[in-house]
Amino acid sequence: LCFLVAGIAAASSSSCVGTISSLDDVSSAIECTTVNINAFTVPAGQTFKLQLLDGTTVNVLGEIQFGNMSWAGPLFELWQFLIFPVNGNNQRWDGGGPFYWDGKGASGGIKKPLPMMEILISGTLNDVYVVNSPAHAFAIFNPGPLTISGVTVDDSQGNYPNAQSGKVTAARNTDGFDVAGNNVIIQKRYFFLQDDCLAIKMGTNITFADNYCEGGHGISIGSIPSNIVVSNIEISGNNVVGSAYSFRIKTDTSATNSAVQNVTYTANTATNCTYYGVLITQSYPSNMGTPGNGVTISDINFSPGTTSLTANDGTYRVAVNCGSGSCTGKWDWSGLETSGGKAGSIINNNVITGFTQ
Repeated sequence: LCFLVAGIAAASSSSCVGTISSLDDVSSAIECTTVNINAFTVPAGQTFKLQLLDGTTVNVLGEIQFGNMSWAGPLFELWQFLIFPVNGNNQRWDGGGPFYWDGKGASGGIKKPLPMMEILISGTLNDVYVVNSPAHAFAIFNPGPLTISGVTVDDSQGNYPNAQSGKVTAARNTDGFDVAGNNVIIQKRYFFLQDDCLAIKMGTNITFADNYCEGGHGISIGSIPSNIVVSNIEISGNNVVGSAYSFRIKTDTSATNSAVQNVTYTANTATNCTYYGVLITQSYPSNMGTPGNGVTISDINFSPGTTSLTANDGTYRVAVNCGSGSCTGKWDWSGLETSGGKAGSIINNNVITGFTQ
């Protein structure tokens, strides 16, 4: 894994080479503008934190593993406020998920460190390979434009019951990317999860393109609480396979003073949906409960390009649950093609055009 920070060198920067073979080496290594990280295990209950000088190159030369302990996390934290290109070379970061996976997720049972990877950088992040995240894999809080390419999150080992979970799936709440930032592109890689492949929590100008998502809860916006804006979102060219939900927007029933606007789904494919293909609901955490109307949802489009969705038997192809008067603007769904499953309800929405089911 190679990290490169480009920018005006800080006054304290040095041309030395620092080597990290344990957390004890971090404080001295980050005084250098080249940092080499050897394979090692991060002790349980500690965060591997890199807060780097401008212009630093970091080379990860082996697999990073994390010791197991019930605690809040995060496991890894990366800070840099200037442009920060990253080339991961698909080196593995192993979060030790089987120790934590008890079928209860982030809200119960063993306390799980989350997120596994907290990213506070701008620039590019490429080819990082994460396996066995205890709960959420990545949390993105970028200070400037950020493009993430070729990242894999593989929690497929958690698809099956284990001794802690009994008869239920061991891993839960293993979100791939939780995004709370502006000007983010996530593209061209693979996610094998038990929760949202992408969960946009807040932000504007966010693109999720040409990714493969298997299992879990598909591609989501939300859930959206009060005083949040999500705008200018592009979901394009993705392949969603075997997810409970394929494409979902969820706003909290009690939320006020929030908005979700200008969301475009273009040329995606979803197959083997198991619960809802498309769900837009204002009654979260219920799917089709009594909706609130404190969040405006506007200009949600499946166009241009064709998004093709195939639902399993008994699955709802499309369901929309708007609060009174809160779904507005242009909803051009002429590019949405659905098959299989059954029709869901469309409530309090008379602005969808180009689509019937």
